[in-house]
Amino acid sequence: MDAAFIHDNLEIKFLILYIAARVSRPIPVEGMQELTLCDSGIDYFSFSQCLNDLVRTEHLTLSDDGLYAITPKGLRNSEICESSLPMSVRLLTDRNVAAYNQMLLRKEQVRAQVTPRKNGTYTVTLHFSDDVDELLHLELMAATRDLAQGLADRFQKNPEQFYTRLMDTLFPKE
Repeated sequence: MDAAFIHDNLEIKFLILYIAARVSRPIPVEGMQELTLCDSGIDYFSFSQCLNDLVRTEHLTLSDDGLYAITPKGLRNSEICESSLPMSVRLLTDRNVAAYNQMLLRKEQVRAQVTPRKNGTYTVTLHFSDDVDELLHLELMAATRDLAQGLADRFQKNPEQFYTRLMDTLFPKE
């Protein structure tokens, strides 16, 4: 967005609450920052001050692991104040939040973990789920950390292809 539609700290707070009310899960500061700095009228220092103020006034909570979540008080105020945000900012924010929520869902559905073993090798644990259930849970042994991480990375890039090839191998078309 080129033009600045957000002009003061109150509007920044409205935007942060608008975002917090729409993300599907508690959000780290980096995610909140990325979603909030969508308007050229917002700078990092104002954003940071407003975020801290919203926690201090109990509109948001900050968990021990650094995740921000909206409180009932913040949700009420967000609903009251959202019409104060320019429509163009709300539309852009809605698109950005939808993409962010999709990314969070994907991270939950596709997971890969590398764990060292006592004998110096590594276990690569692959998980692939849909909206209903876990489709795949597979553990593989890898000789080196680089090999294990490579397996995990390739799986996360395209788990659907991996799953399809595995099923084709297990159930060949005759």
